[in-house]
Amino acid sequence: MRFKEIIGQEAIKQQLIQTVAENRVSHAQLFLSCPGSGALPLAIAYAQYLNCLQKTADDSCGQCSSCRKYERYIHPDLHFSYPFFASKDVKIATDVLDQWRKMLLNDAYFDMDIWRSKLQADNKQANINIAECHDIIKKLSYKAFEGKTKVLIMWLPEYLEKEGNALLKIIEEPPKNTLFILVANNQDQILSTLLSRTQIVKIPKLPDATIESYLMENHGLSEQQAIEYSYLADGNLIEAKMLVENAQNDHAEKFAEWLRLGYGNKVLELSAFVDQAAGWGRENQKNFLKYGISFLRECCLLLSGAEALVKLPLRTLETAKKLSTHVLSLNMAEAIITELEQAHYHIERNANPKILFLDVSLQLVKIIKFKTLPKGTQYIYS
Repeated sequence: MRFKEIIGQEAIKQQLIQTVAENRVSHAQLFLSCPGSGALPLAIAYAQYLNCLQKTADDSCGQCSSCRKYERYIHPDLHFSYPFFASKDVKIATDVLDQWRKMLLNDAYFDMDIWRSKLQADNKQANINIAECHDIIKKLSYKAFEGKTKVLIMWLPEYLEKEGNALLKIIEEPPKNTLFILVANNQDQILSTLLSRTQIVKIPKLPDATIESYLMENHGLSEQQAIEYSYLADGNLIEAKMLVENAQNDHAEKFAEWLRLGYGNKVLELSAFVDQAAGWGRENQKNFLKYGISFLRECCLLLSGAEALVKLPLRTLETAKKLSTHVLSLNMAEAIITELEQAHYHIERNANPKILFLDVSLQLVKIIKFKTLPKGTQYIYS
């Protein structure tokens, strides 16, 4: 993978290239990012650039023998470690290396849910176990076979528990020409002993404009659809792609209409909406609820007098202003958000969608029309 194939992150690309040019590559680095920001592709492109035989000032060549092997993830000095689901046939990460390579070749932007779907997960918990740690030590104890630098990229070190302490010595005193790159989403879940031995590279989430351009150029979306999906994705390119594949393209209108039906106590229309929502499919239902949560949080900003912080497209912003002026209060918005979050949780666990959306619709009527807030609601007075 070359730097030019990575979406956005131009400043980080230049920072990484500069470390190579100035010969100050830290032997243990932690790429810390939000999901969907491109941290894993960046780590792979960085490793490829280090070992490229004909690198240019801004990228690897893509043509030399090293680059050709990196492009297929088969370079003998490129090693991966990642969470997996141990079984009698799967003891270490390389036991599912074929699946890992296929997924990378298909799309290097993925998350744990997508990776889980490629494996026989059943009800097991993913982790990076002690056997995997010992295998890492074994692999890295050998000299570089072909390239200048041996590279180990560990995706999601958050799944390393105390067994990860077995790696401390080799990370602190690595063999010559060895680079560790840990790619993580949550710093708080990483062993503190590992954190203290790495140089942190913080990778920001992608700007909305970058995702909008990507969606219009690569998925043929209209500008309005790209703006809406980018808003929903909130810097997560993985989420944006899933929205393109699964989401309805009129969340804003449907959600606003749902709130109006609740305000008008229009039971027959609400019943028709429930029947419609029940047929959307689980991913579309989750995306609709997620949109509603995001939309209402923006309404909360409007109700709090913080319009400058609102990130809604112009047409949707006008809808939010009308609802915030004539329908919603801050208490109502927060109560509805709680209902939607609970509904999202239950949809993920295969709740009956018709019963669930009917229940939430009735809660909307109680909250908006009759101003009956759930017990425990924190009342906010303006």
